[in-house]
Amino acid sequence: MKAHDGMYIGGAWRPAAGKDTVAVVNPADEQVIAHVPAGTAEDVDAAVRAARAAFPGWAATPPAERAALIGALRDVLAARKDEIAGTVTAELGSPLPMSQMVHAGVPVLVAGSYAELAATYAFEQRHGNSTVFLEPVGVVGAITPWNYPLHQIVAKVAPALAAGCTVVLKPAEDTPLTAQLFAEATEEAGLPAGVFNLVTGLGPVAGQALAEHEDVDLVSFTGSTAVGRQIGATAGGAIKRVALELGGKSANVILPSADLAKAVNVGIANVMSNSGQTCSAWTRMLVDAERYEEAVSLAAAAVAKYVPGERVGPLVNAKQQARVRGYIEKGIEEGARVVAGGPEAPLSTGYYVSPTVFADVTPEMTIAQEEIFGPVVSILKYEDEADALRIANGTVYGLAGAVWAADDAEAVAFARRMDTGQVDINGGRFNPLAPFGGYKQSGVGRELGEHGLAEYLQTKSLQF
Repeated sequence: MKAHDGMYIGGAWRPAAGKDTVAVVNPADEQVIAHVPAGTAEDVDAAVRAARAAFPGWAATPPAERAALIGALRDVLAARKDEIAGTVTAELGSPLPMSQMVHAGVPVLVAGSYAELAATYAFEQRHGNSTVFLEPVGVVGAITPWNYPLHQIVAKVAPALAAGCTVVLKPAEDTPLTAQLFAEATEEAGLPAGVFNLVTGLGPVAGQALAEHEDVDLVSFTGSTAVGRQIGATAGGAIKRVALELGGKSANVILPSADLAKAVNVGIANVMSNSGQTCSAWTRMLVDAERYEEAVSLAAAAVAKYVPGERVGPLVNAKQQARVRGYIEKGIEEGARVVAGGPEAPLSTGYYVSPTVFADVTPEMTIAQEEIFGPVVSILKYEDEADALRIANGTVYGLAGAVWAADDAEAVAFARRMDTGQVDINGGRFNPLAPFGGYKQSGVGRELGEHGLAEYLQTKSLQF
């Protein structure tokens, strides 16, 4: 795979400050496909200084011009979608159809939404005798995960650019090649030098240096709750803005009136997508006691269609594979019933995990409380609607969820009582304009749409 041996700073590829590199491994065959520089605090400082120097000019650029450049970036991403999809498949292991449709396709939609929003948003508003100006926060440090490598970049960079901020990106060390393609796209689209900067490397080194840098005004992080807690503490010490999109343990609530077969099949597909490596995956399926065993049988039949190496890719690395298999073993140890899959590796090569369905899961079990981040579904039984709500809200997370019922009104009434940031009603489709983010330990702030743009703005009022 093509890889740059430098950092993208100030509109050019520059040599890294150090000599160390990070190996990029294809998780499907465990082969090294590239090496990228392991960024240091010196690299981060150079990138932040470039972003700071570019900030006044970019902030002063009329929103219509910023919108046109974001639109040009969208067009470049669309034109290079096949290259992007192939790169994601190589470094993440996602099956190519998934990479084409989701990993390469969704970021084009999101970038387009911010091109339009930048041109139409009311950055200046009149309230009584006050004029309120919504101004860019400043330099943004964006730290992105590996599970949706381009989408997570675009979901942070596009609104930051629309707001008038400049950006330093530190992508996940497992998927840096996609980030390098994005840097190329910003250059091809004509973004001014220093508006976007890229430093590859390890989280504890480059990521920490970015989060701690005194000239970064806002840190936007997507990843684990544990790391998010550390970043939040660091930012709090510096009185620095943060946006944190963290873990999830989302409930798929199937009410008694719902079409059970449809709800179960869509629920299984939701978790199997991206090999279960989705923070918002509906990993807890809640079914009423009367139809519980029918749901278990439907789920076991549905998951059998997801064959490792075909419809389901590997996990991103050996550590994640071991972690997920450990959770499956823990579920068995605590008394859950395996109705599909299990802890055994389905293939001899690659970081694959068998798609697994557990029955007889109780709310206090580890697999019902902790984020597994793999193709594992837990089916829980509830006695009545109040019990279902108690179970759905009974974790430290609150990122997403789903509710199924005979009609939307019934499902909406239940969803309004769920402690979670986003709920799909009867299979509601993805909306790039809808705010995404969590309650409780699932994060702080929102991404996508106007709410995502607002994260990168600060408010000034003038009274006259």
